[in-house]
Amino acid sequence: MSKDRLIIFDTTLRDGEQSPGASMTSDEKIRIAKALEKMRVDVIEAGFPIASNGDFEAVKSVASVIKDSTICALARAKQIDIDRAGEAIKPANSGRIHTFIATSPIHMEQKLRLTPDQVVEQAVAAVRMAKKYTNDIEFSPEDAGRSEPDFLCRIIEAVIKEGATTINIPDTVGYNIPHQFGNLIKDLIQRVPNSDKAIFSVHCHNDLGLAVANSLSSVLNGARQVECTINGLGERAGNASLEEIIMAVRTRQDVFDCDSKLDTTQIMNCSRLVSGITGFAVQPNKAIVGANAFAHEAGIHQDGILKSRETYEIMRAEDVGLSSNKMVLGKHSGRNAFKSRMAELNIEFSSEEELNDVFANFKTLADKKHEIFDEDLQALVTETSTELTNEPIKLVSLSVCSETGETPNARITLNIDGDEKQAAAEGGGPVDASFQAIEHIVDSGVELQLYSVNNITSGTDSQGEVTVRLEHDGHIVNGQGADTDIVIASTKAYVNGLNKMIAREKRTHPQRGKV
Repeated sequence: MSKDRLIIFDTTLRDGEQSPGASMTSDEKIRIAKALEKMRVDVIEAGFPIASNGDFEAVKSVASVIKDSTICALARAKQIDIDRAGEAIKPANSGRIHTFIATSPIHMEQKLRLTPDQVVEQAVAAVRMAKKYTNDIEFSPEDAGRSEPDFLCRIIEAVIKEGATTINIPDTVGYNIPHQFGNLIKDLIQRVPNSDKAIFSVHCHNDLGLAVANSLSSVLNGARQVECTINGLGERAGNASLEEIIMAVRTRQDVFDCDSKLDTTQIMNCSRLVSGITGFAVQPNKAIVGANAFAHEAGIHQDGILKSRETYEIMRAEDVGLSSNKMVLGKHSGRNAFKSRMAELNIEFSSEEELNDVFANFKTLADKKHEIFDEDLQALVTETSTELTNEPIKLVSLSVCSETGETPNARITLNIDGDEKQAAAEGGGPVDASFQAIEHIVDSGVELQLYSVNNITSGTDSQGEVTVRLEHDGHIVNGQGADTDIVIASTKAYVNGLNKMIAREKRTHPQRGKV
């Protein structure tokens, strides 16, 4: 008997970007979208077009280049939002508008200041407006997990009647628990008279660490679309993790009567790409994609694995693409071999000049470390794209001195809008001294909230990947930098963060403000 298809709706580019500091450029969104397309993700929610001009252009760009996945744009139940979303998805082979309005008593009373009748009227009108642009319309009753079931049935029936084809039930604040949320989905499907005219979906947040569990419980109770993100990225504690959803359903086919069409061997590539672009490192014990996910320390476990893999492993590392961490290139590799490997990683270049810049940086890196891995190549592209951007602040040179018994000091030269400036400073260590020297020049007033270092690959010559989180006047950005020298990587990350802070647009947040 054939199994139902489980639709995977990835919202890394929209909800994932709402993680504090996780903003992405249009080019970075395209890189991630292409990786998701290669993994055969069904629907890619590319952004919230009304949020800013940058968001609009990013969604439009993704819609222009992605051919095999449906491109979705988020819109509040407002004419201006829906028109903007419709325009953004216009270039897509397959486009969807995802509109929403809050339905919980607290949201209707405190945020919207609307009566239930007005909310239903606005939801129906939104679906009607969306039909001008596409027949693929998704509706979400925001904060459904705290909404009255009778009211949910009423509004869902009304929007399906108007033309909504997907009904998404979000646990917006991560309040629900698995059996409760699963029963809600089952009851809605049973009680809504025209529920057979739409696919039911779920969008779970991880505030209580239950996003994946709630999503899987919903699938067992009739949901056939799951909204999720790579690495569980997202607002606050994050969203349901795409890789965990897929592998749970695939591994437990004895329990689930559905399966996705995704190519799971692309999981690791997507995970590393998103982590590198956003600066959100994957914790070592993270399921599926963590560094320890397939590592066995205990002697009993090691003995069992050697005798039979199935004793302690319920899935193969190769199934999620873990075996791809291999040396691919070295200092003697030519330009064509480099270009070919980049194509295999689904990395394309907009021009020969861009390819040449990345290749030049590759040669520089190959002189520093003997073995170049796929992760190094991903980091190179991210680093080079940053360098090619018209950033007002650029690192020219750095000199640091750290000696036992002496206070570390740093001397730095920055190019600011074409004008070179120098400064020197002391600090608690070479990194601190470098940051102090930068601030002597720019005097940004930012607060360093996080400093994180990760090795991209193994070995003492590995590139260090540094993430800094900067805050100023309530705005938060993540800066990234990579180098075999950790002090230089740290300085690059700080400069990158400052540039992002300068360029940061005022963006509308989808869950805030009047609808």
